Amino acid sequence: MHLVIVGPPGAGKGTQAEKLSREFSLLHISTSYIFRNAVKEGTEMGRKAKEYMDKGTLVPDEIVIGIVRERLANPEVAGGVILDGFPRTLAQAEALDKVLQELGTDFQAVINVEVDEEELINRLTGRRVCRNCGTIYHIKFYPPKVRTICDYCGGELYQRSDDAIDTIKERLVIYKKKTQPMIEYYQRKGIIKNFDGAKKIDDVFADIKAYLESKKEG
Repeated sequence: MHLVIVGPPGAGKGTQAEKLSREFSLLHISTSYIFRNAVKEGTEMGRKAKEYMDKGTLVPDEIVIGIVRERLANPEVAGGVILDGFPRTLAQAEALDKVLQELGTDFQAVINVEVDEEELINRLTGRRVCRNCGTIYHIKFYPPKVRTICDYCGGELYQRSDDAIDTIKERLVIYKKKTQPMIEYYQRKGIIKNFDGAKKIDDVFADIKAYLESKKEG
């Protein structure tokens, strides 16, 4: 099973991707985690990506597409993958289709997690991220067992600089402008399914899981 999960910043798509990865034994490819690793290591790509990430703007397509193509060509993807954070634009979606054609595969579904803007701002200002493995928590909605430590790897949790309220609002404006055409593209292809991300995490997961299981049975 190959999936894409999309949604605005703070919708919880990263959390859902992690749960789906474990449930269906899928490789979870998070572009944000890939970029943050590159920034941490100080690579040329990481330095370029950091300029955009610090502003809360989208990393250019040519940087993103090259990274994703390389990962999808890896043999470890054969068992199934869930893409989290890519594609984010129409150009990326079209480029992804070309990559998939080259690799002789396709995606079975695009999961769209929807949440209104006020709720997104509340979520993002309370978000904490593991410096080591990238797992995402929330101090209210999805807290770790120990406030500053990741449940899975023991890494330090921190608040991202791009989760400041002004940056959040800018990110949401960019999302609406650049991502909506991509969502409409998948709607025309008939492979996107919307889910109410305002529900509790486990309820959202149950909805997505039931949908995917029905597709497998079909």
